[in-house]
Amino acid sequence: MAQAKILVVDDESAIRNLIYRFLGKQDYLVESAEDGKSALAMFESFNPDLVILDVNLPDVTGYSLCQEMQSRTNVFILMLTSRTDESDKVRAFSQGADDYITKPFSLVELGARIGAILKRQRTVITAEQQCLVFSNLAIDPVRREVKLNEDLVPLTALEFDLLHFLASNPGRVWRRSDLIQQVWDYEYVGDQRVVDVHIGQIRKKIEIDTSQPALIQTVRGVGYKFESPTMGGGEV
Repeated sequence: MAQAKILVVDDESAIRNLIYRFLGKQDYLVESAEDGKSALAMFESFNPDLVILDVNLPDVTGYSLCQEMQSRTNVFILMLTSRTDESDKVRAFSQGADDYITKPFSLVELGARIGAILKRQRTVITAEQQCLVFSNLAIDPVRREVKLNEDLVPLTALEFDLLHFLASNPGRVWRRSDLIQQVWDYEYVGDQRVVDVHIGQIRKKIEIDTSQPALIQTVRGVGYKFESPTMGGGEV
């Protein structure tokens, strides 16, 4: 398997160099940039599999750079920032980020998150190849596409994995911690509300009424479940 290529974008040289050296020792191919302009130039020539992207850059916001990069190659984005507000996380995910880690952070956790993101490039095995169809919603794990009324739904890689996992187990209730273990695929030590953020983003894209979701339902005090349109309803 070819080495994964990672681009590190951060204007703080100490952090940029620390991540660069750490990832190099993990057998990744690594390049770095200190601002938006040089990041885009390196992005074009390096064609990374994943970009570790700081929100605060001297010439552009990480949010807009995230959109620009993903519009070109649909690259995986891990946002890196000192901001901890819930609104910042929501904005990052709504702009297409696959994950979000706040400073200060441990290199062990960073490495785990990178590994989990890159696993989403894995080839879908035969047992998982069946397309899931629920009324007007179709989830294709081979193409990694979701269609609603035959229209393509633009999901991030993590949103797709989360929706596909829930839909593969219709009617079953999952705690947030269980979803993190199953979908994020690592021991997540951050705020489990990250699940709520992603569920909210998916609902905006597939639910008719997000205030009364019919497909991904909230089970109060527990977590979430996916309900097929042919199954009974639950709490919202």
